[in-house]
Amino acid sequence: MPAPPFRVNVAGLRRTPGARRREQRRGPISDLSITSSRVPEHSDVEVDVVIEVSDGGMVATGTVQAPWVGECRRCLIDVGGELLVDVREVYEPRPEGYRDPGEEAAVEQETYPLAGETLDLLPLARDAVLLNLPQIPICRPDCAGLCPSCGADLNEGACGCVPVVANGRWAALDALRGADTP
Repeated sequence: MPAPPFRVNVAGLRRTPGARRREQRRGPISDLSITSSRVPEHSDVEVDVVIEVSDGGMVATGTVQAPWVGECRRCLIDVGGELLVDVREVYEPRPEGYRDPGEEAAVEQETYPLAGETLDLLPLARDAVLLNLPQIPICRPDCAGLCPSCGADLNEGACGCVPVVANGRWAALDALRGADTP
């Protein structure tokens, strides 16, 4: 049976202080989504790191890459792109019997666990993608969005709606931003 795609055997590497090795892993990771962005189901996430032995633990430095899709927050069309995230994370051995971060509520961990002779790149990849997915995807910086009255796509041209009269209570704020009309 093949090893899970994001697990790396570091037995030989750990025995040589200062040793380095490049590791590339690729595979799908489920449930990578936030607000309006997500990694498409069954799409591969790529991890390309150099693993280096350091002070009782290991350091993984490199990149995580994944495709993403979402919906433009202004005009609601489908948008997407490629996410490329630089990573540098520390893996440290955990105490005997360590199972889950929730079990050690009193001690917050800022590193990833190094379980025996295995380094798991899955949590690193998951965190890198989730923390860098666009929270508010926009199809382009000058997207005009949709008309709030009729729903027409204002990127394709003006709609036939009558402009909304500005509320006088907001006039002072409109003047500050330099707008004479809404």
